[in-house]
Amino acid sequence: MLTAVPSTLMRGGTSKGLYFLAHHLPTDAQARDAMLLAAMGSPDERQIDGVGGAHPLTSKVAVVGPASRPDADVDYLFLQVKVDRAEVSDSQNCGNILAGVGPFAIEQGLVPVTGKETQVRIHLVNTGSVAVARVKTEGKQVVYEGNARIDGVPGTAAPLMLDFLDVAGSSCGSLLPTGSCSDWIEGVEVTCIDNGMPVVVLSAADFGLTGYESPTDLENNGELKGRLETIRLQAGTRMNLGDVQDKTVPKMTLVAPARKGGLICTRTFIPHRVHEAIGVLGAVSVATACVVPGSVAQRVVGKIEEGTHALEVEHPTGSFTIEMEFASDASGIKVKRSALLRTARKLMQGDVFVPNKWSQP
Repeated sequence: MLTAVPSTLMRGGTSKGLYFLAHHLPTDAQARDAMLLAAMGSPDERQIDGVGGAHPLTSKVAVVGPASRPDADVDYLFLQVKVDRAEVSDSQNCGNILAGVGPFAIEQGLVPVTGKETQVRIHLVNTGSVAVARVKTEGKQVVYEGNARIDGVPGTAAPLMLDFLDVAGSSCGSLLPTGSCSDWIEGVEVTCIDNGMPVVVLSAADFGLTGYESPTDLENNGELKGRLETIRLQAGTRMNLGDVQDKTVPKMTLVAPARKGGLICTRTFIPHRVHEAIGVLGAVSVATACVVPGSVAQRVVGKIEEGTHALEVEHPTGSFTIEMEFASDASGIKVKRSALLRTARKLMQGDVFVPNKWSQP
């Protein structure tokens, strides 16, 4: 016998995953995770017996429900379903999957349409922060079609703006969790930063790289991956994340001078595969590192005056533009606002079927 679980398959930004209402999943975390592994088809590198896309970017889950705090409309729990292991992680946010939460919440009746644009205040349960999604709506319905384009996604769709409120240190406790703008680990200078996503920023040149290598070339560089993982494990402890051997954070981002008119060029390990682009909150953290005096990123880009800036972060398939307002005082950099453009699309809606043995604790 199979158990039918209502769900919606959506593309959010440059990721794809299943979106569930919280009350449709088991309340017991172990039973919930077993169900999600069965739904995605993990562990299996092809995820052939599930709906996962055989890549971390297409093996993601959003659990959405009524807000548990007064300054939000809905709760959003992000879960990363591992492809080749029987593991489900809640150790990070996902800003791409976040892009689909607003439309999903409206269509599921959790948030009423308020006009041609509906704002959805989203509590990011993983880190306790809040984001505001501005969703295009007409005739009391979500509009998915439009002329907005984002790199890494073919075609165009309706624009969806995400405003991130007070996400600095949401995972690590502070914007610069080591207390320093740069540190030395294994003889390499790094900047450990958390403005919504814990990231370790490193100069590609320090590894004998240009920073413009393809994701495939980087993934095939076993020596590089080994060095980065050694640094990541030590950085995780310094960033108040504990033992990160089995965690998906921190992300490791190699930076180099921009070469397509942007601010900085990136190659990001997530943490063991190389991202074809860069994660939303990862891009926000890297852009923030660019404005921190003395950071590895600022060593690449030079000084940026405080105020409001459009900071363009290049990645393997294009670029991300983050609108950031920041100021500085005696205590350091203060990020007042971070915002960026995403798109989302509903792909399928109905039931995902899982064996009964996986739907029980």
